[in-house]
Amino acid sequence: MSDLIPQEPTQEPSQNFDQQVPQQNSQSVSNCFSSLSLQQGLVDNLASLGYETMTPIQAQALPPIIEGRDVIGQGKTGSGKTAAFGLGLLQRLDVKKFRIQSLVLCPTRELADQVAKEIRRLGRGIHNIKVLTLCGGSPFGPQVGSLEHGAHIVVGTPGRIEEHVRKKNLDLSHLSTLVLDEADRMLDMGFAESLEEIIDAAPKQRQTLLFSATFPSQIRRMSMTIMREPLQVHVESTHEATTIQQLFFKVDDEQRLAAVELLLLKYAPETAVVFCNTKVDTQEVVYYLQDQGFAAIALNGDLEQRDRDVTLVRFSNKSAQVLVATDVAARGLDIDALDMVINFHLPRETDVHVHRIGRTGRAGAKGLACSLFSEKERFKLSTLEERAGQPVVYDILPNRQDLHNTPLVPEMVTLQIDGGRKQKIRPGDIVGCLTGDNTVAGTDVGKIMLFDNSAFVAVKHAAASAALKKIQTGKLKGRSFRVRKIS
Repeated sequence: MSDLIPQEPTQEPSQNFDQQVPQQNSQSVSNCFSSLSLQQGLVDNLASLGYETMTPIQAQALPPIIEGRDVIGQGKTGSGKTAAFGLGLLQRLDVKKFRIQSLVLCPTRELADQVAKEIRRLGRGIHNIKVLTLCGGSPFGPQVGSLEHGAHIVVGTPGRIEEHVRKKNLDLSHLSTLVLDEADRMLDMGFAESLEEIIDAAPKQRQTLLFSATFPSQIRRMSMTIMREPLQVHVESTHEATTIQQLFFKVDDEQRLAAVELLLLKYAPETAVVFCNTKVDTQEVVYYLQDQGFAAIALNGDLEQRDRDVTLVRFSNKSAQVLVATDVAARGLDIDALDMVINFHLPRETDVHVHRIGRTGRAGAKGLACSLFSEKERFKLSTLEERAGQPVVYDILPNRQDLHNTPLVPEMVTLQIDGGRKQKIRPGDIVGCLTGDNTVAGTDVGKIMLFDNSAFVAVKHAAASAALKKIQTGKLKGRSFRVRKIS
């Protein structure tokens, strides 16, 4: 299997890939879930969830997936691809056979958790389905114990899955469906060798589903190696062009940091992501913005898992305004209602640019994408114009003296409690503690996120001191827990 993910060749393989994986015509496919030949438990559950109309990628991908075909799906975050492959593997599942029948590989723990949660939700109409999550950053021993008890579906990150396969904790001999979610970023993150080991351990006769936001040549060659006559479905951006305003600003390299500050001051987004091409740039941008008074935090591959969790919590619950991230670190994040994206540098690939700006303007909301470029990057703009089918809109940076705004103070403050799922804490326990005796209004309590041994709760600034004191002096599950403000 050493040629599973080959090095860059001097020329593309001679096989006509486009003929091998023809595009599905979405107009010829019914968009109602009721038109699919799904088992009744899934149909009834979809109805209870209010799922009636399929997204474009679901309408194109689900029928061939249900038929057992190998499928390549190209679609961005928010396109509905998780439900597409989730329903497919649930349809093929034989609950009576208590062994691992489906494996879903994801680049990050956050995405794996989201996928597992969605599969459980989609499959709740079928009794006794067990979905197990295996990711790096979590203790290894308890995962071994969980595997000994068995599972039907495993969702995890390649490094940890490969480790369990190598140590013979994870038996893939009965696998019928293998899913590679965000395959391009798994390769970007260096998981090529782990993917090889995992696929080597899987049966040759299986269904393979590959989903990727971009489709570089490396993914193209990989799919030809591990898949059998795959059908390709490609869904363009689900965002209407009118929902995202794109502006491009020509800068000298020494102006970039100040340019980011000026754009944040001018547009005052409640939430913004600054995309950088390197980890070094993320730290430089964060230090600069923090010095200017912004609530900015970095997300890159150097973060330990615990620090990464805290970073994601702070941004998702709006106790930090600006997330400065690399593409790899930000992949798989579930960011809703993102007001603004700033490209510190233009990305190397056009598909990555489209994916970046697509994180704003979602669900019909208006979004803004500002890109900085220098003279030496100008050549990339013609490619972006060609991809967008419209000319690039140039703008000039505002003058500092014309700006009277100051950095926004985030609406929320995050409290960290040193107790979580393993201590049987539930969100309702935290809300009950805070709102008991009307110490904190329910409207002042924001997002609550639980981990194995910690919990995070967002509260409005005005209520932060009272909330901190209430948890310090109160009880959760009849016990006292340490709590501190982390933002």
